[in-house]
Amino acid sequence: MKIAVSLIPVFLFLVLFLFLDCFKLANKKTMLLCIVWGVFSAIVSFFLNTFLIRHLHIEFSHYSGFIAPFPEELFKMTLLIFLIKRNKVGFMIDGAIYGFAIGSGFALTENLFYLYHFAGEQANLMLWITRGFGTAIMHGGATSIVGILGMSSLNRKLNPAVSILVGAVLAIFLHMIYNFFLFPPLISALIIFFLVPCMMMFLFWKNERTIRSWLEMEFDSEVGILAMIRKGKFSETKSGTYLLSIKKYFPAEVVFDLYCFIGLYLELSIKAKSILMLRENDLPVRPEPGLTEKLAELKDLRKNIGKAGILAISPIFRMGRKDIWKLSILVSS
Repeated sequence: MKIAVSLIPVFLFLVLFLFLDCFKLANKKTMLLCIVWGVFSAIVSFFLNTFLIRHLHIEFSHYSGFIAPFPEELFKMTLLIFLIKRNKVGFMIDGAIYGFAIGSGFALTENLFYLYHFAGEQANLMLWITRGFGTAIMHGGATSIVGILGMSSLNRKLNPAVSILVGAVLAIFLHMIYNFFLFPPLISALIIFFLVPCMMMFLFWKNERTIRSWLEMEFDSEVGILAMIRKGKFSETKSGTYLLSIKKYFPAEVVFDLYCFIGLYLELSIKAKSILMLRENDLPVRPEPGLTEKLAELKDLRKNIGKAGILAISPIFRMGRKDIWKLSILVSS
């Protein structure tokens, strides 16, 4: 019984969040990596905390409240920051899910340690309920905060470093408040049990509206431009007129690569958005042959046109982090 109540709840919530992610933004391999990182973070934190307790000569209750949240939260969020920096996260919700997965792996390891440590003792069932429904979900929720704030700032084109720093402070603060037991343990567990899911539910609702708005704004525009390119009438559009005006600033081979890059990028972008729409409606996504080769070709074309070429087309074709992220959907579909 104690194994079930201390280990299962946090993973049930993780499965629930994945089920509610109607656009299937979270990549399964990345999810597994996050859980493994959470396990690794817990192991490293255990040895570091043990070392510091022995050498700082601080009572365990004071160390748990004042110091332990710092290394634990910083270790957990390191992978999440790396994923955000490498454009592996597109929206707030997949940032939150990856953060919760890291916290789940951490909580799993920590609770297994407690189960082993108290295996020969008759620990109160209330301890395992508190750890399973409170502490474990707190670990997931704290790391999710970093993902939420980090992605929120990026999507609003603000400085992500500041938001991630604020997220880190909030995650550590939440951890510290929980460890201090300002409320009775069961009350603290109930607060976390309701607070974190409600926050995530609101985020899912807000995220779906954001994605639908993004899809509606760009999809029709990209389809129209690609159709004009394939009909040979791109020069009749405002975008085509603009490209003709900058043509004289680049060698002929670069101009040719620019047109090839635009056409291929639009084709892949439309394909990525189509996959998101299919996922939202629970329709099967059939693998399309040649996608890997097309992505490699796009990468080569981008290298050929260089930074100057990207800057030249930026007024009509945005190449922000979200635009780069959406192409990764093609690899995971």
